[in-house]
Amino acid sequence: MKFFVDTADVDAIAELAQLGMADGVTTNPSLILKSGRDILEVTREICALVDGPVSAEVVAQKADAMIAEGRKLADIAENIAIKVPLTWDGLKACKVLTGEGRMVNVTLCFSAAQALLAAKAGASFVSPFIGRLDDINLDGMDLIADIRAIYDNYGFETQILAASIRSVNHIAQAAVIGADVATAPPAVLKAMACHPLTDKGLATFMTDWEKTGQKIL
Repeated sequence: MKFFVDTADVDAIAELAQLGMADGVTTNPSLILKSGRDILEVTREICALVDGPVSAEVVAQKADAMIAEGRKLADIAENIAIKVPLTWDGLKACKVLTGEGRMVNVTLCFSAAQALLAAKAGASFVSPFIGRLDDINLDGMDLIADIRAIYDNYGFETQILAASIRSVNHIAQAAVIGADVATAPPAVLKAMACHPLTDKGLATFMTDWEKTGQKIL
């Protein structure tokens, strides 16, 4: 599974990239707002930090305007993936932009039927929002499983990008099902290294080591 970092915080991206834990980055208008920086400036900086796709989202709602914005965003760097919403106009924009050889991430997917449309439109990625489905008492993992089955049934090459991830369990479960990518905030990715039994075991080792009175260096 590939890890995309869901943030516009360049320092957090740089730290994860140095560890090989950032295969790409996803941004959106809310994350850009949180960063307090110009969208073109911060996106350009992020693109220089990672080799993989950097999703930059259009804000227009009509296909022609989405296409124009997508082309402008794509000019920032070669690894830009243009992010469009899963609306009819978004699908139109996806078809045109992928036809031009550009990467497109179709976002805000909440049903298997929507994901099927995104694949038919040639999307590079489809982003089902796990956490938001959980919020309304639906199981986001059921959606990941349904999309995986549909894509495998028909050989679609669109990658499943599990999004709206809130926990380490979300990432692990999506990986078991077969999502191609998980995009998560830096804090969630770093939390994957944590386990109470690891902490307990380490504490025991350190106590015993101190009793030996030895040093390695």
